[in-house]
Amino acid sequence: MPDKAKKTKSKNRDTRAIKPIELTNKVYARELRRLQVELVKLQEWVRKEGVRIAVLFEGRDGAGKGGTIKRIAARTNPRVVRIEALGKPTERERTEWYFQRYVARLPAAGEIVLFDRSWYNRAGVERVMGFCTDQEYWEFLREAPAFEQMLMRSGIHIIKYWFSVSAEEQESRFQARMQDLTKHWKLSPMDLAARDKWNEYASAKDIMFEHTDTDETPWWVVPSDDKKSARLNCISRLLSQFPYVDVSPKLTRLKKLQKPSDLVRPPIENQRLVPMRYTR
Repeated sequence: MPDKAKKTKSKNRDTRAIKPIELTNKVYARELRRLQVELVKLQEWVRKEGVRIAVLFEGRDGAGKGGTIKRIAARTNPRVVRIEALGKPTERERTEWYFQRYVARLPAAGEIVLFDRSWYNRAGVERVMGFCTDQEYWEFLREAPAFEQMLMRSGIHIIKYWFSVSAEEQESRFQARMQDLTKHWKLSPMDLAARDKWNEYASAKDIMFEHTDTDETPWWVVPSDDKKSARLNCISRLLSQFPYVDVSPKLTRLKKLQKPSDLVRPPIENQRLVPMRYTR
């Protein structure tokens, strides 16, 4: 069993009292729009200053990670804000150093990478489902803090979020997925198997925090029984962690639209038009 990463818990906690905003659908839409405007400002600052940011989203299946990532990326430039959601490792990747395939997806200068699950798969899914050995598991817990400190020293900002959902709410979301044909793909065999291992996942999460919640790369917990407040709280916290300023390009008035010329073009009827199944 590895030595625990050194921590000073008092430095990790923001104890200032915050009066929360009561969310209605209207307030949610307004706040999400405001935060997305700020995300665009962050994006432009990151690009201009050459900042490198890696944001890790972890939590149980159905905790709301994907929905939050989707809202963060929705209004941003995919050339700057990139989503990484790695699948199962290949045969070759299984023989590599565990962190190797994640290193290839880390941000370059001027990039933000959103990891929809990350190297912490080893401390969660792989541990609970028996996809790694005890030796590989404890070695990961020993190496992860050192790996992240190395990335931080190289200039990469590491932000880690854990989305915390109750058993009742997770089950409710699973049942909703069963009823919606467009969400069946979200219920993988692994997700269904995880339903019977609530306690095992809880224990794995607690051990993971014990060894990897450090002052340099702390875990920030996002209560996510309410999806909308979880999204806003996570985005707001992310924005607060960087001293960005508005460096967005200032747009001038658009020039007058070019007048149609006398160019003779082929009739549109000669082109392959999409069948007009719908019209207004």
